[in-house]
Order: sequence, then structure tokens, then C-alpha cells
Amino acid sequence: QVQLVESGGGLVQPGGSLRLSCAASRFSLDAYAIGWFRQAPGKEREGVSCISISSSDTITYYADSVKGRFTIIRDNAKSTVYLQMNSLNPEDTAVYYCAAVPTYGSPCPRLGWEYDYWGQGTQVTVSS
Repeated sequence: QVQLVESGGGLVQPGGSLRLSCAASRFSLDAYAIGWFRQAPGKEREGVSCISISSSDTITYYADSVKGRFTIIRDNAKSTVYLQMNSLNPEDTAVYYCAAVPTYGSPCPRLGWEYDYWGQGTQVTVSS
């Protein structure tokens, strides 16, 4: 059974950085798109970033709210996708989830319902 496990969340001060990891087990990431989503208390789930690959390129997407601050990185050899988060602010506080769906050669899906598999989430809290 496909399994995703997030890690790397925690408490960080405004302006700080965190790197989240999404480790996949029992399947290879080669032909999957991976998305990162977040949900803050009382708010709807928000798509943060996603990544997919084709034969010649890596396709990424970033929400406007994180563009220039977050970077999504995939390491197929380790079956892990990372979300490097810099210049964090209190509005980034949320539970962060990664999700996977079989996709190759197409832009990564940006909506949660388009994904088949989800991790359990990791809490990120940005506070002084």
C-alpha cells in the first residue's frame, strides 16, 4: 500500500526556516506528482506547491503566497520530496500535508481532490 510520511515540522521564529520532508514507501516517485498542502485552524486547505516530471523537465508550481520563499525539491533516489521554507511568517502556521498521484509529463495537479494518497501531516508553527 502506498504510504507517505511527512516530517520536519516544528516551532520557528518569524524569519526562520524549516525543511519539510515527504518520504514515500512501497512505491517509486518516478511517475508521481507530489503536492504540498496546508490547513490552518478555521481555514480551508490551501495548495502550497507541487512537482512533477517529464522526460526532459521538472515541472513545479508555487502558490503566490509562498513564491520566492519556498522551494520544492525531489530526490527520486531517496523517494523523498522536500519543501524548503524560508522567511517564514505567522501566516504560514498550519498543518502541512504531502500528497501523491500518478502523473508523468503533465503539470502537477494543484487541487487536493486530484490527489490519491496523503500523508498524516506535520505541524508548522511560526511564532515569536
